[in-house]
Amino acid sequence: MSLQSGLDAFQQGRYQEAVYILEEFSENSLELNSPDYLTAQMWLMKAYQKTGETEQARIIWQKLINSDNQQVREWAEQDRPLFSSAQSKMPKAGRAATVGMHLAMGGVGGSLALASGVTIALLFGMVFVLGLSLVLITNSSDPVTGLAIAIGITLVFNLAAFFLSPFLMDLSQSWLYQTRWVNLAEIEHLSPETGKIIREVCQQKNITTPRLGIIDDQNPTAFTYGSLPNSARLVVSQGLFTYLDDDEVATVYAHELGHIVHWDFAVMTVASTLVQICYLVYSTARRFTRGGGDNKLKDALQTASMVAYIFYIIGTYLLLYLSRTREYFADHFAAETTGNPNGLSRALVKIAYGIVEEGSRSQEPSRLIEGTRALGIYDHKAAASTGTAYRIASDPQKIGRVFLWDMFNPWGWWMELNSTHPLTGKRVRALSTYAEQLGLPTEFDMGKVIGEGKTLNKSKLYGNFFLDVVLYGAETIGFFLGLIIGVFMLSTSSNPGLIIGAPFIGLGMGILVKAFVMFPDYSKAAPTDILTLMSDPYASPLRGQPAMLQGELIGRGDSGYKFGSDLKLQDPSGMLYLHYASRFGPIGNFLFGMKRVQSLLGQQVRTAGWFRRGIMPWMDLIQLEGESGTIVNSYHRFWSFVLGGGSIILGIVLIGFLSSR
Repeated sequence: MSLQSGLDAFQQGRYQEAVYILEEFSENSLELNSPDYLTAQMWLMKAYQKTGETEQARIIWQKLINSDNQQVREWAEQDRPLFSSAQSKMPKAGRAATVGMHLAMGGVGGSLALASGVTIALLFGMVFVLGLSLVLITNSSDPVTGLAIAIGITLVFNLAAFFLSPFLMDLSQSWLYQTRWVNLAEIEHLSPETGKIIREVCQQKNITTPRLGIIDDQNPTAFTYGSLPNSARLVVSQGLFTYLDDDEVATVYAHELGHIVHWDFAVMTVASTLVQICYLVYSTARRFTRGGGDNKLKDALQTASMVAYIFYIIGTYLLLYLSRTREYFADHFAAETTGNPNGLSRALVKIAYGIVEEGSRSQEPSRLIEGTRALGIYDHKAAASTGTAYRIASDPQKIGRVFLWDMFNPWGWWMELNSTHPLTGKRVRALSTYAEQLGLPTEFDMGKVIGEGKTLNKSKLYGNFFLDVVLYGAETIGFFLGLIIGVFMLSTSSNPGLIIGAPFIGLGMGILVKAFVMFPDYSKAAPTDILTLMSDPYASPLRGQPAMLQGELIGRGDSGYKFGSDLKLQDPSGMLYLHYASRFGPIGNFLFGMKRVQSLLGQQVRTAGWFRRGIMPWMDLIQLEGESGTIVNSYHRFWSFVLGGGSIILGIVLIGFLSSR
């Protein structure tokens, strides 16, 4: 597709065709500051306006108005009245007339002080015990000296991490993302309300204005880090100003300022370091125990290694809990500071939309979004469902329906345990309670969502969940059941093969049962769309839902991996990852990613697969048929059937072989 053909289509009034051509040209452009690319973007914005896609036009205008090219900025400036006065896609529910009003949290997120204190105390104790045990092992003749050295090791590690980590982060920010440090005046130019919020919060809380950074990336995100409030860094991406309105940007900055005021980054820096020390002790002790020999020192180191790993696992979950708690309190701080909880609800949804939108324009996931997952205001893995809903629905009720899974599916609670952020539905629900306290209509009718959630079939929700949990361990359960049956049958039979073969038969049956549940019959899979699948409150990460989708393959699903075999499918309602599996295992996946994926990108395809929902929804691919007649088959069940069937046959052979002896 040439630039001139897109311009010709626009001039001749073929606006939809112009959109298609100019989008293709822009996606294939390698230099994003070239005159041709900027020209394509300018006319694409006009084409979107002509086809009524005002939100898409506004997003491109935001990029052009912040372009490094002065002529492009001047050209975009002519349309400022149009886009500045235009309403967002989502109708706004309003904000409080005054700010600073105390808002009750009603138990949301628990106690930040308690969570921080308990987590740090437990983690510090773990590291202290590990340091003490290792020192006493190597210096057992002088326990008092060992105790002093252990305390010193713990303090040195933590103090070094506390004060040096911000500078190390600065270096990594500059190297990985080319962070541009700016003054408050530039932020105020991009978002006037944000400048006002920063000044007010810093003055009221008596803290220094954070060092402000902008990353030239259109994926919307924001994060803060540092060691002390007066030396904090607050960094956002350019995409935040592209996808969010002024008041929404201000609530995001207020959220990050909440982290600074609460010392969250400092607590998380120390806690993260303590967890990593546990892992360091584990890996170091394990390395010293390799090789032959049996002595007291080696036994002690093995014990220390095992304890360190247990502490590492516990510490990781404590850290995740602390991270989720601080997000709730930062949301609360933003709501009180701006008097605009609805603005933050809207911002969270639009950030998800921006992540999905940018993901649909890139053939590889964003390194920025992947790299700052734990730091950012939003977990990008949870963006797909919310962002997809916003992309096609201007009705907040339709968007709110995707929150049913977050709030009522037991898998949501289970998955959240492994997440740095609360599920979006729970955050929006908390923000809605703050809006109600301020006497405001809520952005999303969470009362209606909760009402619909109460009508869900609880036995289906929880019955499926507990059955799925059991099925996760089907192979192990089958093996031990087979062993028990073999022992029981051995008491009535003289065949020693029973106690050996029966466990293999049980193992194979467990594998097959799990496979049939995970990959049910897909012959009657119904055509559907991505948003419908994501709105299903009963969806499971284990129990696959057969479905057929049509759309365009827009890129790979593996972050930073040029030979990745997973794909991204785009249909009119959203984007979904397709997981491919070769009959030849990882080698087959690699060869498929290296040789075939690139030729499939950009094609309109029909797909069949099993939809699954976790923090991030995906589909295990069965078959993909391209517009050129290309057919790709995926074999997720293949190895389950081979291993399950092979295990059963092996068990039968062992029983028969040993019975004849």
